[in-house]
Amino acid sequence: MKKLALMFAVIGVIGISFGYKVIADEKENELVRVPLEKYLKGHATGDPEMIRQAFHKDARINAYRDGNLLNLSAEEFAGRFNGKAAPDESKRKRSIDLVEINGNAAIARITLDYPTVKFTDYMSLLKINGEWKIINKTFYADSKTAAK
Repeated sequence: MKKLALMFAVIGVIGISFGYKVIADEKENELVRVPLEKYLKGHATGDPEMIRQAFHKDARINAYRDGNLLNLSAEEFAGRFNGKAAPDESKRKRSIDLVEINGNAAIARITLDYPTVKFTDYMSLLKINGEWKIINKTFYADSKTAAK
């Protein structure tokens, strides 16, 4: 009887510990998505402030396009937003496709599917002073007009 009680106690402790980890993981997943959602909102509204809030001030944005390396600061990238939604906003789709967290580091993959181009963004994020921020964005732009 004592062995049975001990076994249930051990199973209970393991279950509680596992349940706590799942809850903690879910909470962290929600928190890491905050800057990603701000990033998406910045794209949807054209609001450069949303972009500034999503990225760490020292973040970099990188791509290789048309034979040239694009390397922007977060502020340069935010400066590309004019405060207005795009005229074809209703035809644009955005999604967070993947989030992976390990300690204070995370990665995310975002798709921005627009009428003439499909962007795939790879984000690196860090939790700095308790807040998740995008620290690096590397992206690929797949032109839909080139295929026509």
